[in-house]
Amino acid sequence: MEPQNVYNRRREAYEKLQARQRQVENRLSNYRLFAVLLGFAASWYLYRKAGPYFGLGAGLVTLILFAYLAFRHNRVRRQRKFAEALGEINHRGSERATGKWAAFPDTGADFQDDDHPYASDLDLFGPASLFQWITSARTPLGRETLARVLREPPGERTEILARQEAVTELSAKLAWRQRFEAEGMVVGGKPEPTEPLLRWAGQLYPAYLQPWVKVGILVLPAITLLAVTFYFYQRLLPWPVPVLLALIQAALLRVGGKERAQVLSTVYRNEARLRTYAHMLARFEQQPFAAPWLRERQGRLRDAAGRSAYQQIRRLSILAERISNRENAMFMIINILILWDYQCMVALEEWKGESGKRLGTWLDVLAEVEALSSLANIRFEHPDWVMPEVAEASGQSGLSARKLGHPLITSGRVANDFDLHAPARITVLTGSNMSGKSTFLRTVGINLVLAYAGAPVCAEAFHCSQMFLWTSMRTKDNLEQSISSFYAEVLRTKRIVDAARSTKPVCFLIDEIFKGTNSHDRHQGAKALIVQLQKEGAFGLISTHDLELGDLERESLGRIKNYHFREFYQDGQIHFDYILRPGVSTTRNALYLIRMIGIEVEE
Repeated sequence: MEPQNVYNRRREAYEKLQARQRQVENRLSNYRLFAVLLGFAASWYLYRKAGPYFGLGAGLVTLILFAYLAFRHNRVRRQRKFAEALGEINHRGSERATGKWAAFPDTGADFQDDDHPYASDLDLFGPASLFQWITSARTPLGRETLARVLREPPGERTEILARQEAVTELSAKLAWRQRFEAEGMVVGGKPEPTEPLLRWAGQLYPAYLQPWVKVGILVLPAITLLAVTFYFYQRLLPWPVPVLLALIQAALLRVGGKERAQVLSTVYRNEARLRTYAHMLARFEQQPFAAPWLRERQGRLRDAAGRSAYQQIRRLSILAERISNRENAMFMIINILILWDYQCMVALEEWKGESGKRLGTWLDVLAEVEALSSLANIRFEHPDWVMPEVAEASGQSGLSARKLGHPLITSGRVANDFDLHAPARITVLTGSNMSGKSTFLRTVGINLVLAYAGAPVCAEAFHCSQMFLWTSMRTKDNLEQSISSFYAEVLRTKRIVDAARSTKPVCFLIDEIFKGTNSHDRHQGAKALIVQLQKEGAFGLISTHDLELGDLERESLGRIKNYHFREFYQDGQIHFDYILRPGVSTTRNALYLIRMIGIEVEE
């Protein structure tokens, strides 16, 4: 079945489920109201007619019934939100499958970096980007990890192959992936940053774990509560005794109170997110996997005593929920009577002693799974795309592809065969304006990014070696630093040359080389650069309007190859077929385009 049809069927099923759950939710809400009104009316009637014990008993039954209905109501509401999340996920999947994904809200714009070797030029982040197209990461660390996977290729070929196997397995587990993603969606609101929570987990406050402290915060409140009880019960104690004890406990709360409040607030702000982490961990821990990459991550989800990460994070979320009681209007009195802040601090420090050092690892595992689940979207929606073959270090360097297309172009995509191997390491790409040169450079680059990430590529066949990718395509001026666009291009080119001089293999993509200067200097500079990069053993493509650079194929004895795109005219209109052809371009369209805007140009 086509992925779009799968998404649509699942979306319709979840919409029907939502409607049923909303009806149940409304009924339970009405039942709660009736239970309170009728229950307390009955309690009042029994209190007046049958005596206080009957009235109090009926009131107690009413409270128990109300609590049960509230529990059922909250559970159904969460189930409805979960179904809504699943419906949204499938709606988004259908939109992605039909090429309507450019309206997705998460563009990853916060990861844009013009200084990165290739991220900006290849549209990895921002509007209409690779990140926007594939992301299903819902946690802050998940988004960051997906961004890192796209912009930081792994150093080892074995990691790429392991990711490929994991992505393939995850792509077949659509229902699991969607439920895993939905767990991250039901919290809602703006997620809290993870760094404060991780810092808290690594900061120990050993004073709270001293035996005398743990005993003292149990014994002293017990004495105080007994004193209060004895005072109110036939005045067995004079009032100054419980008051004095309460003042002592109030003074204890002031000792380190600000620091303690800050710590408790950090945990409390993450209460909802911790509950989400627990649910996501439970789904990942309990799912059987075959891929070694996934099984190895599951093996990390234990503490020193062998307890599961899910259990420990759930326990922390319950502690965070207890801290939420600090927002209660009666909290000040409760806090003084039982030293609630101290009780919470002791429990949190005990938790940190067991699992604090592993919290970062557990959240990293979740983030990595979110990142690969995002890549699995590609595999599921494009089963005809190929998993690339990544050569061993001793294998043939370069890349070759059959029917290579741009993955972000869903309508009218044109695929081309392409080969870039020694001895022909460099391609000079010529063609008229709008013929497809820049798009083809991005096609090569973005597919290499996907290949190194462990994802399928938009091709029938794809073979590549591990190379460090560099691009120079969208250089622009910087007024603050007094850098012109041409000088910015020169600086970018210098970084590419420096990278090529290293021992690491480099693949470069340069669009319209030295376009910011006169034709003579552009030709001389471009020729010198291509020759130098060829001598350094770099691989790459350079697009240019300078047709004379085509002579380099002959001068280099075939180490530099020429390819081109062309246009054709039909019924007075210009057309492009975007087919890559060998040789130098023989067509031009600049004067035609200039005439199109009303400027008269003589032949």
